[in-house]
Amino acid sequence: MAKGLNLMESMEKLVQRLKECNAAYRSGTPFISDQEYDQLVEELRRLDPQHPFLQTVEPEAFGGRTQVRHPVPMLSTEKAYSRNDLTRFVTRVRKAAAELEIADLLFRVTPKLDGLAGRDDGRVFATRGNGETGYEISSAFNKGVIPIGGRGLGVGEIVIVKSYFEKHLADEFEHPRNMVVGIISSDTVNESAQKALKDRMVHFVPYVRLPDWVGSGEELLENVQTIFADLISKTDYPVDGVVAEVVSAELRQFMGATHHHHRWQIAIKTKGDTARTVVEGVTWQVGRTGSITPVMEVSPVSLSGATIRRVTAHHAGMIKEKAIGIGSRIEIIRSGEVIPKLEKVITPAEQVKIPDECPVCNTPLEWRNDFLKCVNPNCPAQVEQNLLHWFKTLGNADWFGIKTIKKLVDGGYDSLEKIYDMAQPDFLELGFGPVQSKNLVQAIRISRTKSVEDWRFLAAMGIPDLGRGDSRKLLAHFRLEDITDLTAEDIEKIDGFGSISSRSIISGIKQRKIIFSHLLSLKFNLERTPLASAAKAQDSPIAGKGVVFTGKMLHGTRDEMQAAARKLGARVQTAVSSKTDYLVCGEKVGARKMEKAVKAGARIMTEEEYRILLEKLP
Repeated sequence: MAKGLNLMESMEKLVQRLKECNAAYRSGTPFISDQEYDQLVEELRRLDPQHPFLQTVEPEAFGGRTQVRHPVPMLSTEKAYSRNDLTRFVTRVRKAAAELEIADLLFRVTPKLDGLAGRDDGRVFATRGNGETGYEISSAFNKGVIPIGGRGLGVGEIVIVKSYFEKHLADEFEHPRNMVVGIISSDTVNESAQKALKDRMVHFVPYVRLPDWVGSGEELLENVQTIFADLISKTDYPVDGVVAEVVSAELRQFMGATHHHHRWQIAIKTKGDTARTVVEGVTWQVGRTGSITPVMEVSPVSLSGATIRRVTAHHAGMIKEKAIGIGSRIEIIRSGEVIPKLEKVITPAEQVKIPDECPVCNTPLEWRNDFLKCVNPNCPAQVEQNLLHWFKTLGNADWFGIKTIKKLVDGGYDSLEKIYDMAQPDFLELGFGPVQSKNLVQAIRISRTKSVEDWRFLAAMGIPDLGRGDSRKLLAHFRLEDITDLTAEDIEKIDGFGSISSRSIISGIKQRKIIFSHLLSLKFNLERTPLASAAKAQDSPIAGKGVVFTGKMLHGTRDEMQAAARKLGARVQTAVSSKTDYLVCGEKVGARKMEKAVKAGARIMTEEEYRILLEKLP
């Protein structure tokens, strides 16, 4: 039991750290390198490959901008740090190509720009946002951003010419991305950025305009280092690797995507830097669940394109064991296939200080294995982090950043009940300006009236072990209004929920029962998750059946057909297995997949036969 709870706390802290790092990166002020961030992601993947954080695009926000929905999701990119990673990717593509009987398999490799991603269709210019919706930023062109190749060339990145930045701006900005984000997010551009714009050095570069290499998988694997070096040498923009992707449009559609990345594309990263620095202090941060995380404040050191001033120490046990404190000399390294991390303490500190009390509320701390915990549920830091988690996860209204939330909590507005009851005079009384007060009142209204998925509402409650994916899974079996009446046994019956997590979820629900009921009474505009039982009640012929869609569909995209099947209670699968009941075939289906279906005893049907099957619905 203790081991399970320890693992959950470790993941909670890790996810919180990733969110903080992502927010800093999106705002143009990264405090760790890309490689160290990727290390944290891989650590989370090791602990829980299905964690909701890994299934979604890391969000970015630009306050005051109009939101627009992307016609096709703008996703993140899977990463390869070793030859083995790249080999696995090429092998996966080859298997998919074989199923479609594609013989001439080609890959395109381009530089991976390190800027601000955007999409330009000639009319709308939008940031990536959360992948599904972005922010309209066409004003960037009016400010002087140059669209390379003209308008309307699709997805690309806003970047500054690297040689220009190094010559004129490196002393003023820590990273080129800082300046780019400032230009896009601010109404007033500083003097140095204005000069860069006037000199036509800030560009929107569509990916289709990048230098590239095209060849077979064998050539890619054999010559990856040469290809990498050649493309980087041709690119006078900030880069952090190269991207390899499938050329065939048919194969791209067949391979599809996760919620996080396209399966037909991968970013190839290089070996990072090694750096040594000195610990100047240790700051103790309080997380949403009360976990106390030590962060080493270090002498600034450049590592893989970012100036690093802070390094996580993971937990108090590491501080004690490695004698980390003021004066410690540490090494941050990436060796071989290892992503940069705190490799070792070269010189231990003469004195190590570990707090006995919460740095925020002064409550005595408790040790739980290697972790320190503040057990005061009313700790202001925990309250702030929980409020921030609510607005970030809900994701349908801006303005409630950590600074705003701190000000609200300091002013006594320390619960969602109180915040949702606020009016403009309340904000003005706390010292917010007239415009910001008006925006905050509007944001509260929007968060209630703008459509939001019910699983997102549930995940925003911050219930331990109940992230976005599991919230969606839970609401496929129970209505949101019935959640507070569930038992651990009810949840454990659902595939994917264990006994430990089920008890943890029920405990969290009970603690939040009053606020849960209050928020439901505010009548949020919720999009309801279809109940599997509702589909079964309709006597759906595919309810509870394992269904795989393959080949090119004629009556809608595969994603649309999968979504419709889920609403009818089907267990939609991406590959044929012993649990597959139906294989629905479009055009150009590989013989191997058909053979697997026959061996599995699945019924093979055409798209038309599938449609006839569904017509039996009442």
